[in-house]
Amino acid sequence: MKKPTYITKEALKNFIKNALEEDIQDGDHSTLSTIPKDLQQSAKLLVKENCILAGVELAATIFKQFDKNLKIEVFIKDGETAKVGDIAFIVTGSARSILSTERLALNCMQRMSGIATLTHDWDSRLLGTKTKLLDTRKTTPNFRICEKWAVAIGGGTNHRYGLYDMIMLKDNHIDYNGSITNAVKMAKDYIKKTKKPLKIEVETRNLAEVEEAIKSEADRIMLDNMDVQTMRKAVQLINGKCESEASGGITRDMLKEIAKTGVDYISAGALTHSADNIDLSLKAVK
Repeated sequence: MKKPTYITKEALKNFIKNALEEDIQDGDHSTLSTIPKDLQQSAKLLVKENCILAGVELAATIFKQFDKNLKIEVFIKDGETAKVGDIAFIVTGSARSILSTERLALNCMQRMSGIATLTHDWDSRLLGTKTKLLDTRKTTPNFRICEKWAVAIGGGTNHRYGLYDMIMLKDNHIDYNGSITNAVKMAKDYIKKTKKPLKIEVETRNLAEVEEAIKSEADRIMLDNMDVQTMRKAVQLINGKCESEASGGITRDMLKEIAKTGVDYISAGALTHSADNIDLSLKAVK
């Protein structure tokens, strides 16, 4: 699958470097004390729970960044279905290198596979509608790159990656500023002054705010914590003048009903903050 634009060689290199330094510091002493330097071995990634697998490419990158001589034979790719007992890949080379990178690769893959599996399940409920499933910024600090990537692998659509790539005027921005009208005007002035190609999204809490956001000519209007009936009225008011997004307290069981309102997007923090880890293990090939 095509990687998201934020998955760059430099971004992955920095993430892996920091994660390995956190874990190893002055040495993996368990391995250094018991495993001969020249011992060559293989290990298999064993799937112990049905899932949508994610993090295979990242794991391969982790192994290669730590030891360029490690070889990885992949049997199940990112985004593919994996079943209990499947072997996703086999890594071969220095036993020391395999052991020192094992936990980082597993931590990433278990978390990413959980997110991808949940996203795939939620996204499948929107088949046949125009509505796209979005993630949010409710991610783990310093692990966003993996969690957002996992959403994309699972079939979801990434919302803004951070504070820098979209203007989102939430309730506090509006309350501090005084009104939606004022906030959007100031945001547009800022875009004009800085010449940054940023879209403006406005969070709304009721139909009166929706009407004000429409008049302000925002690019997208978020319908925050509205019931389905109010959402439907809001979408009718918007009537294609801008994009619409349902958000706030979204659950799996609500997805189909919300999509029927005609919203363009449904965003859910649960995709990244409430996914269960998938049980995977790296076992020595005997």
